[in-house]
Amino acid sequence: MSSFTLADLLAFAWFVGIWIAYSLLIEKTAKGGSSLSALMNGYRDAWMERLLARDIRMVDAQVTAALQNGSAFFASTSLIAIGGTLTLLRSTEQILGVVVALPFGVPSTPELWELKMMGLAIIFVYAFFKFAWSYRLFNYFAIMVGAAPTPAEKDSAAAQAFAHRAARICADAGGHFNRGQRAFFFALGYLGWFLGPLPLALSTTGIVIVMWRRQFASEARKAFDVEVEAHPKRPAKLAPSKRQ
Repeated sequence: MSSFTLADLLAFAWFVGIWIAYSLLIEKTAKGGSSLSALMNGYRDAWMERLLARDIRMVDAQVTAALQNGSAFFASTSLIAIGGTLTLLRSTEQILGVVVALPFGVPSTPELWELKMMGLAIIFVYAFFKFAWSYRLFNYFAIMVGAAPTPAEKDSAAAQAFAHRAARICADAGGHFNRGQRAFFFALGYLGWFLGPLPLALSTTGIVIVMWRRQFASEARKAFDVEVEAHPKRPAKLAPSKRQ
């Protein structure tokens, strides 16, 4: 660690600390319970309740497959990112020359550069494990959808327990997917460190502001606060086109 300056250590501590603090805010506090991701859990329960009442569940199977595909895509992307990061370790001298030539580039030793690259690789490894486990959980969830009770049993205690259990598995899969995506976002902030400690602190702060806004102040989040009118006005009916 002797290659790192005090500014580097402080910036890295800010990076790690703000990642942990944001994760705890989203997952462990009452404020996090009003986030966009948390509000989706209620819809997972509603989805499973409606699934029990459907005879034909092709739509449910398609939605489940889409969730699996999303996790599989990001897991594959994580592996590519890991490979790319490790490949850059073989070109340290050339990369350092490019970085120093940048307007905001700062001189760095090969050892320091390689340590930073290893840190980036660790972030992508963490993301891969989260996406891979999310994919596995969505597999389990797909099996549960296939084993759902019939509509004739939808009001039974066993069927209701099944619906809540399946929704919980789906929510857990979504939670791990969210953590993997969060790692990707923080990896973007981590890239600022290659330009220096101050860019790391600024890019990390900017990433957190963007993520916080999407969860608590985005247009998608505001949609949950809109009171729907009992009889919303419909748009005026368009006149039929005269074109043949």
